[in-house]
Amino acid sequence: MATLILIKTTSLLIRPLALGMRLTASLTAGHLLIQLISTATTALFSTIPAVSLLTLLVLLLLTILDVAVAIIQAYVFVLLLSLYLQENI
Repeated sequence: MATLILIKTTSLLIRPLALGMRLTASLTAGHLLIQLISTATTALFSTIPAVSLLTLLVLLLLTILDVAVAIIQAYVFVLLLSLYLQENI
């Protein structure tokens, strides 16, 4: 019986941490992709300005997508965290 309580308690404590890690990984991946494309845009500007403008447009669209993903991830994080906490009350 004590083992079951320990397993359930550990499960309840790990859920919010797993959600936080998933949110962090998603945000970090978006930021890394934006960093890579912005570096490519800067490097291409002096050699091929037309391609640089195209990558700048891709960068702008990716930034908008990254903000949208961050909002959705934060919403899901708060929703699931509140459900998990409600489960224990």
